[in-house]
Amino acid sequence: MNNLVVLKFGGTSLADASQIKKAAGIIKANPARKFVILSAPGKRFSDDIKVTDLLYKCHQEAQNGGDFSQTLAKISDRYSEIIKDLGVDFDIKSEIEIIKKNLEAGITPDYPASRGEYINSKIIAKFLGWPFVDAAEIIFFNENGILDEEKTFSAAGEKLKSLENAVIPGFYGAMPDGKIKTFSRGGSDVTGSIIARSVSADLYENWTDVSGMLSADPRIVKNPKVIEYITYTELRELSYMGASVLHEDAVFPVRKAGIPINIRNTNKPDDNGTLIAASLPKNIEKRAVTGIAGRKGFTSIRVEKSMMNVETGFGAKLLYIFSRNGIPFEHCPTGIDAISVVINSELFDQKRETVLREIKSELNPDFITIEKNLASIAVVGEGMISVKGMAARVFDALAKADINIRMIDQGSDELNIIVGIDEAEYEKAINALYSKMIA
Repeated sequence: MNNLVVLKFGGTSLADASQIKKAAGIIKANPARKFVILSAPGKRFSDDIKVTDLLYKCHQEAQNGGDFSQTLAKISDRYSEIIKDLGVDFDIKSEIEIIKKNLEAGITPDYPASRGEYINSKIIAKFLGWPFVDAAEIIFFNENGILDEEKTFSAAGEKLKSLENAVIPGFYGAMPDGKIKTFSRGGSDVTGSIIARSVSADLYENWTDVSGMLSADPRIVKNPKVIEYITYTELRELSYMGASVLHEDAVFPVRKAGIPINIRNTNKPDDNGTLIAASLPKNIEKRAVTGIAGRKGFTSIRVEKSMMNVETGFGAKLLYIFSRNGIPFEHCPTGIDAISVVINSELFDQKRETVLREIKSELNPDFITIEKNLASIAVVGEGMISVKGMAARVFDALAKADINIRMIDQGSDELNIIVGIDEAEYEKAINALYSKMIA
């Protein structure tokens, strides 16, 4: 039994009063669950609109000089329904009026975007009978908008050690001047991780609408297996490549402190979900492959030049051209007389002519070849390093599916094998690899 658990609930887990009651039951079921981080209400059905999206819309309407009263009224009605169904005493009109005045005053978009979490957390705090702690009082950013870890961990730890329980809104904190600053979308995961680190929690539970992390995209692979245990490193690799259960930045605060994360399903609370930790439990055998993930939308720039391998700094100069044009590279396979840089197609298209002109003038290449419409797929697993023939199995699976490999890359830690293929064959490739490596 864990002595101190921090838990976070996502928007679908708090979409209406019925979902909130489920969350409250989960919170109360374990006395070790002391501090809860909450998102704004999410979608109740497929065509519904998230409260945060309505708040962004309000700000846009206000900035354009339009009437945002109807959109604000939808937000007010949404919360009024929740308040009524929960049976709590909460003055939603006063909260909405404050938002209205700030929008009329030209407030930055981070402020209204954060109010979904703020109001939802105040309402649910009343329903639970727990204290409410404003995230702006304990989570701080520096002048550059980067999380001030030292100040935040100190302030949050000091504030919460005096409380038996607390409800804290996710997604935002405060700038040095007191203005609200939000994390990127999905940032409530980050808030939960920060609080878990600040109070030295034994476990961080992240409650969502799935029973853990899946070994492949369920929109592509039918009924992929749930990953019961996964390391932080494997999670980082899969999240970066497109697996989107947990905000990837949420890993770092708890990873440094060695706090495991448990991804759980609010609608199926008895499911074990996925446990994310620094290493697998001793009684669990390392799998060769933990998961498969990928992304579309890449372009490969192949630069060829005779004797490139003896030209000092050629690769560095090439990568610097992309860097100064604001284009990060994904992969960089090389040969003796050629080097390829795989980059985001959308970013490249914006600077295409500039980049090509600078490559020609500064590197004087023999040829430049551009390949568009590429997809990148990663086969990830910490056990791959100890299994012979893993690359051969990947290539065999794709060959039998009649899929041509356009690029191959493997990390120095042998944690993954990444292949580049035509976008048109992406879904077929994912299924072929899953059938061969996991199913």
